[in-house]
Amino acid sequence: MNRRHSFAAAAALSLMVAAAAQAQSDKPTVTVVVPVPPGGILDQVARMVTPNMSKLLGQTMVIDNRAGASGNIAAGMVARTKPDGQTLLVGYSMFHVGNPTMFKKLNWDPVRDFAPVAMLVVAPHVVAVHPSVPINTMKELVDYAKANPGKLNYATSGNGSVPHVGMELFKQQTGIDVVHVPYKGAGPAMQDVVAGQVQMTIATPPSLMGQVQTGKLRALAVAGKSRHPLIPSVPTTAEAGYPKFELEAWVALFAPAGTPPDVVARLSEAAKQSLQTEDVKKAAAAAGVEIRYQDPARLDQTVKADLAYWSKVITDARITVD
Repeated sequence: MNRRHSFAAAAALSLMVAAAAQAQSDKPTVTVVVPVPPGGILDQVARMVTPNMSKLLGQTMVIDNRAGASGNIAAGMVARTKPDGQTLLVGYSMFHVGNPTMFKKLNWDPVRDFAPVAMLVVAPHVVAVHPSVPINTMKELVDYAKANPGKLNYATSGNGSVPHVGMELFKQQTGIDVVHVPYKGAGPAMQDVVAGQVQMTIATPPSLMGQVQTGKLRALAVAGKSRHPLIPSVPTTAEAGYPKFELEAWVALFAPAGTPPDVVARLSEAAKQSLQTEDVKKAAAAAGVEIRYQDPARLDQTVKADLAYWSKVITDARITVD
């Protein structure tokens, strides 16, 4: 190729790149509303998935952290936005299917006000105790709790959190009496469990993996469908003899109700393809979450089934947060 053709080819390429950039800038920005402050697992998942989605959609995607009121501020905001695919909610399972029962009044409804887009990841929970407690298995936990009713305390990241509702479920299933000690976040809860001020906790693997590996905590079981790669020697609750006790928090994308089906489908496909990339797979593994995509129809089924299931658990345990 001569110099003139080289310049022409370079100029053509520059024009194509500029045109592509202009096309992307001409498309409306997609705002992804996250119901927690930066740094938490929901925020991590959003920032993990959206860069590739942005490339696939040819649209800029920006994260908008709207924390407060156990996710209700963000959900209420997105529920009232124009259903054009330009605003999405990062939904968290206990906010989305637990809040309707735990809060007496909400300005949003999980089914009426939202169009499911895509399930992204799930995070199993781990039951762990302080080494000073003479418990090594889930059966020993149940036996000890029954022999010492009301003497075991368990710490969680807060009232109405997934760990709180999950342990109340386990109490209902086994008939044990353990006392809830809520904290403002997983960090403070973990500090007191490691210090031995509270005997037990239930949290996601990244929150306690380091303490388990160094012997500061003893993991009894993973309340998920399979063993967790970060702590492969720890059995599942099913393997430990309690197959009905499963506790997995999910993170999903939702659009306002009324968003055109073709727009929802396009967003869902972009999420699916993003989850299949190697960088997202590595980021998910590092965060201790499992990629588990669901399309809009399947996610809709999950939301409705979880609403019914957890509503009964929460009502029976008399959990309220307002």
